[in-house]
Amino acid sequence: QVQLVESGGGSVQAGGSLRLSCAASGYSFSSGCVAWFRQAPGKEREGVARIYPGDSSTYYAEFVKGRFTLSQDNAKNTVYLQMNSLKPEDTAIYYCAAPRFQWVCGAGASRLFSREYSYWGQGTQVTVSS
Repeated sequence: QVQLVESGGGSVQAGGSLRLSCAASGYSFSSGCVAWFRQAPGKEREGVARIYPGDSSTYYAEFVKGRFTLSQDNAKNTVYLQMNSLKPEDTAIYYCAAPRFQWVCGAGASRLFSREYSYWGQGTQVTVSS
């Protein structure tokens, strides 16, 4: 059974930083891909970033490029999302997700459709105040 657990959310002022963690059991981050999505109140869930060691690719949505950075610790089977220069519009619940089928990982780094991801964490709240 796959379980993803996010942590690291919180409240910061604009310009601040947070590091989110996504720890997995039943799913190997060293061979599969993992993505981060976020959902703000009243808005649709949107893809933020994705990492896939299988082809050494990382992808960042344009609105976080240059500010957010993905990394992973295979020994801990954990993926991190370092978020710097946070803006009020980054306020959302952040989810990590992993696909059930491997083809999703190989379909393209910029492909971030939440419907293709079967395993989800519980989410962690990020609040950025101005």
